[in-house]
Amino acid sequence: MKTFISLLFSFMYVASIIAQSQEELLTMKAAKEAELATLQPQLKDLSGKVDALNADIATLKEQTTPYPRWNIGSLGNIGFSFSSFSDWLSKSSPNTTAITIGFTGTGFANLDQKKYFWRNSANLTLGWQKFNDRDNPNDSKDFKVAADALSASSLLGYKLSEKWAISGLGEYRTSVLDDKFNNPGFLDLGAGATWTPIKDLVVVIHPLDYNFVFSKGAFDYKSSFGAKVVADYTKQITKGIAWKSNASGFFSYEGSDLSNWTWINSFSTAVKNIGVGLDIGLRGNKQEALAAGKTDNPLQSYWIVGLSYKL
Repeated sequence: MKTFISLLFSFMYVASIIAQSQEELLTMKAAKEAELATLQPQLKDLSGKVDALNADIATLKEQTTPYPRWNIGSLGNIGFSFSSFSDWLSKSSPNTTAITIGFTGTGFANLDQKKYFWRNSANLTLGWQKFNDRDNPNDSKDFKVAADALSASSLLGYKLSEKWAISGLGEYRTSVLDDKFNNPGFLDLGAGATWTPIKDLVVVIHPLDYNFVFSKGAFDYKSSFGAKVVADYTKQITKGIAWKSNASGFFSYEGSDLSNWTWINSFSTAVKNIGVGLDIGLRGNKQEALAAGKTDNPLQSYWIVGLSYKL
């Protein structure tokens, strides 16, 4: 009986301590909530002041930065992989080596004046691949081209306002390896308007554009008149993480078979200008598909992951 009574009192004592601790926690919670309710309006007011100061600083920087204003830079990505298998019997070719090398490089030089701007950029993507079956003496040991694309553009605009300009654009696209330079080559020359809604985004809208197509092959590429639309976005997402996206499309007035488009995205992380990069490219071009003997228009794509560098 004494043991039962002792246990009962012990249980009641522990329960009272728990209840007291619960009451103390609820009191502390209420106090913290009251303190937070007091601080939140102050935080909102301070955030508004910080935003206003940042806007004022940006305006003053804009007013005090002399013309001409040049912005020049480059970004690159090198990706590579190596593999070797010896007597790996689950493969149809148990003794193989494979090497893949890819490179992308982007450079730009942009001039900003009070009344006009001049934006220049170039992008080069190259890739090679070698697969060697060591059991096959006739297997080629040479590298084969896996990716090959060159593009360059120049945009000149006369400012009508802070966001709108009358502009002219020249853009050229081709390949450079295996006798593919300018075979085919696509040159766009056009005029229209350029819209800059925010600092990081430039949109080109040219309803007057002629797409010249050059070729030395058997396929009869056709040049045509149409509209050109380009969107270029560059953003420093956070410190050390950048994203650049460029979409370019030509829309022929003579039919969709003569239209083409390209969309390239580059992501990079950098610590002291070196990091990891990812490049993704998409393209649609019916004339290229027909020249390759395809009746449909497949989505052309590539991606490269590797070391990135920024200059």
